Amino acid sequence: MFDGKFRTPVDKAVKPLGNGLRRTGLTPDHLTIIGLLVAVGAAVAIGFGQLRLGLGLVILAALPDLLDGALAKASNTSSQRGAFFDSTIDRFADALLFGGVAWHFASTESAHMAILPFAVMALSSVISYMRAKAESLGLEAKGGLMERAERIIALCLGLLIPVLLIPILWVTLALTAITAVQRFVKVWKQAAVAPVTAEKIELRRARRETRRTVRVERRHTRIARAGRALGRD
Repeated sequence: MFDGKFRTPVDKAVKPLGNGLRRTGLTPDHLTIIGLLVAVGAAVAIGFGQLRLGLGLVILAALPDLLDGALAKASNTSSQRGAFFDSTIDRFADALLFGGVAWHFASTESAHMAILPFAVMALSSVISYMRAKAESLGLEAKGGLMERAERIIALCLGLLIPVLLIPILWVTLALTAITAVQRFVKVWKQAAVAPVTAEKIELRRARRETRRTVRVERRHTRIARAGRALGRD
């Protein structure tokens, strides 16, 4: 939901910062790694019950993730490798943060309650997988009530008001499950009309090449026959 409604204005707002970061010599990958390291610190702080400190570090960890795209555009270094690296590190960061929450619950609540953040993370992984799989098939699977940005915002709200952390995680789990269903239905409807797969495209290309080769051979045959006919005359 955040990507669909707010991503474009946010990108425009941070674009000037990308030009400034370019002069520092940093690369988008550097920012991604910095964000991961800060997320490690946030997870440790949350795990040891320092929720307000963890909140501050979560916000700091989100800044490099927000700026790496602007820096990539400003330095003209956007690439598939960078996008893959950034997306993979985001998954690691999420696992660390919710793992920290699980450790905190295991220490202060109960072992059973520690399953709650793991459940949120598990459903989040399903959502990410559905999008990746759909895009690999040429389909579109963005959107939903609870994407990554919304999950991080909900986590920050829970860290800010610790008494609400457990209820917020339950709501997050429910909305994440709804998002998974939304994406499944969206992809299922698109897949009802089978897309042209890479194999089909390659097969069609091969057939066109075969027909072209046959036409060229027939043309050469006609020219040869005409030449022999002229020779006999």
